[in-house]
Amino acid sequence: MEFLTTSEAADYLRLGERKLYELVTTGAIPCSKVTGKWLFPRHELDLWVLSGLARPAGMLTTEPPPVMGGSQDELLDWSLRESGSGLGSMSEGSARGLERLQRDEVMAVALHFHSLDATGNLAADASVTALRDAPDLHDALLVAFVRREQGLVLPPGNPKRLRGLADVLAVGARMAMRQQGTGAQMLLDALLKRADATTRDLRRVETPALTGPDLAEMVRAGQADCGVATRAAARSAGLDFVPLVWENFDLAMRQRSYFRPAMQALIRFLSERRLRQRAEELTGYDPSPAGQIRFAA
Repeated sequence: MEFLTTSEAADYLRLGERKLYELVTTGAIPCSKVTGKWLFPRHELDLWVLSGLARPAGMLTTEPPPVMGGSQDELLDWSLRESGSGLGSMSEGSARGLERLQRDEVMAVALHFHSLDATGNLAADASVTALRDAPDLHDALLVAFVRREQGLVLPPGNPKRLRGLADVLAVGARMAMRQQGTGAQMLLDALLKRADATTRDLRRVETPALTGPDLAEMVRAGQADCGVATRAAARSAGLDFVPLVWENFDLAMRQRSYFRPAMQALIRFLSERRLRQRAEELTGYDPSPAGQIRFAA
């Protein structure tokens, strides 16, 4: 992240320093005070300028509806309500959500992509790669929500003594699946590939679960011996959990949507203590990166 000093920011925006200080005083421009000096994140200034962009009548673009698409998450659902953002939710998985973002059918999308890198390990930032490679998203922005723990959701007591995917494969445990295009299914596919296996090597429950809580309910009801979901989903269902990875769980949007009132209400909420408290209650979350811009096209 590049920060500009007051004089640099004034030059960058072609404003006088006096005018810039007026904007700072009224809270009208993104900035941060560090050891008595004002600093201005350059990419935030770009977004601030774009938020006021005026277009001739013939160039008006349809604003996307105030809906958060993509992946389901209990802490995110709670945040949408508690922040007063007015954003609705449409949980269809990361890939489907990204497609809707490209078509301006949602204002933002929650996503967590997974793949293997050239060395056979989980890619450090598959979501950034997916966003960078998506067509028609030249103005994309990726904002961190949380890091969260994904793993095996198991019946209470872990009767089959499963400690990882190797045990699932070895004992032929019934594995609940998620639909293709979800982050959890991408994660499972990547981990199986790393183990030189595929989903065909699993004893699969063929009907896929639409969300992590739906998968946890399948395990709780005895329809499956295990499945991949978050620690929070396991805890909410009263199930055991074996951790596999910590992942980035992010919010993607177009840059022009970042300063829309609904999105700003949610962004402001990410810095509140209530979010950290709720994350601790639900377990399996690290909210320390919340609100950070991780990628800007």
